[in-house]
Amino acid sequence: MTLIQLEYLVAVDTYRHFATAAENCFVTQPTLSMQLQKLEEELGVQLFDRSRVPVRPTEIGKEIIAQARVVLAESKKIQELVQNQKKELSGELRIGVIPTLAPYLMPLFITSFLEKYPQVRVVVQELLTNEIVSKLNHELLDVGLLVTPLENKTIKELPLFYEAFMVYVNPQHSLAKQKEIDPTELLPDDLWVLNEGHCFRSQVLNICNRGGSMGGSEGANLDYRSGSLETLKRIVETQHGLTLLPELSVLEMPEEKKRLIRPFSEPQPLREVSLVVHKSFLKKKLIEALQKEIVDSLPATIRNRKKQHVVEVGEV
Repeated sequence: MTLIQLEYLVAVDTYRHFATAAENCFVTQPTLSMQLQKLEEELGVQLFDRSRVPVRPTEIGKEIIAQARVVLAESKKIQELVQNQKKELSGELRIGVIPTLAPYLMPLFITSFLEKYPQVRVVVQELLTNEIVSKLNHELLDVGLLVTPLENKTIKELPLFYEAFMVYVNPQHSLAKQKEIDPTELLPDDLWVLNEGHCFRSQVLNICNRGGSMGGSEGANLDYRSGSLETLKRIVETQHGLTLLPELSVLEMPEEKKRLIRPFSEPQPLREVSLVVHKSFLKKKLIEALQKEIVDSLPATIRNRKKQHVVEVGEV
């Protein structure tokens, strides 16, 4: 049994396809298949049910794969010990970030991070929360940027900051006359929300105590289901109603659009933004450097805000 065989084993479990696993391991499919066959012969068990599409691990295969992931993670810690002795950080850092954070948070820190650590290659993917968690568990990402708490036993959460929810309201709406808005004043027929699957949607509905059945503003002929906060903003501006936005998304707005923003009355509902990693995560120094760079890049009002009235994420 070799570490290479264990890597091939884990790759097939991750991608559930021999050709894709081979491609990601930078070997030919016959080479990968031969090594796995040797491993099965040595162990005397069948690790995968090859008659199914996609390929699935057998029951004993699941247990062996779980242990293989532990062995590979421990072996990588040896490489990390060596890396930690070097003065300059290097290597690849794979980041998953949710869509309601990516366009507003990434520009604040990514340039300065790359300038400070030129030997680091950063790979960023915009993904939904459940996709980030799945990729962390399958070692396809090193770290996620998303909203917590998740209450997931496989994930370690490193809170970064707390940002307020803001109301973005059509100028003709009655609430546009108010300086602050109470959550109880939000009506479901007026409210535009993101598609299902976005944690921001579930938090908005939790603020409004409406459950999870809404798709868009239901009180008009237009029912627009969007995955983009920017699209919801345009609908509010040109149609009717209101939507909720994260605080970071309104910082760079033109002044004429800022006039459509209303804060919630105290206590303001907040969302907790965190770095999340797998419990057995590696690349600790890289992730610590990323954490510091993000916090240092934030406006002081957000960076110094204390945890209070955090809205539950709910099902995503």
